[in-house]
Amino acid sequence: MSEIKGKVIAITGASSGLGEATARYLAAKGAKVILGARREEKLEAIADEINAETDAAIFMKMDVTDKDQVKAFVDRAVEVFGRLDVLINNAGLMSIAPLQALKVAEWDRMIDINIKGVLYGVAAALPVFEKQGSGHFINISSVAGLKVFSPGGTVYSGTKFAVRAISDGLRHEVGEKIRTTTIAPGAVASELQYGTSHQASADQLDEFYKIAIPAESVAKAIAFAIEQPSEVDINEIALRPAIQDF
Repeated sequence: MSEIKGKVIAITGASSGLGEATARYLAAKGAKVILGARREEKLEAIADEINAETDAAIFMKMDVTDKDQVKAFVDRAVEVFGRLDVLINNAGLMSIAPLQALKVAEWDRMIDINIKGVLYGVAAALPVFEKQGSGHFINISSVAGLKVFSPGGTVYSGTKFAVRAISDGLRHEVGEKIRTTTIAPGAVASELQYGTSHQASADQLDEFYKIAIPAESVAKAIAFAIEQPSEVDINEIALRPAIQDF
């Protein structure tokens, strides 16, 4: 029997792209999923489609930059399903631009979503996992968290290096009972590439993302980490298009 079947899995950034693909894939494998994002109409449509097949999805409008909303999201999963087995900290923003462009507002937004959003997820779910004596954090980093994405990706890479460091430290602190997995995708077909207001960088990304792999490829990697026996902790998975050279 799949180790995914019956698990309660919360996913941030679930209104499109990787989060949406993961929700659909895990629900099809028997998980109960709660979808969180800012775009409520999209969440509702995705949940309705999942429920037409499995009756396994609920959704909640939430913003990962608001710690109270993240806690309410986790609390909602426990209220409806009685527990939470996995939190996928997926919400992210990629604003690519040279540092000289001084896109300070976009730097702040990436820090708020990519770093603080993950920490707020940890703060919300860790007490639940500790009380249960089990749980699994899956934090979405990037290959840009393994090597600085250049040109233009300095701050984005900084946020994704931080996700990797937070995940590694979390595993050291609570790894005896709570699993932590970092997923580091390369170019994946999603809305992530459209997060920059710097036109030259946006044009470069449009060209670069022609090699993107489907979001379901990452969903399958996430499923692999979840479905391992409880004594096995998959710490890190990096995946990218075969043609991608970094």
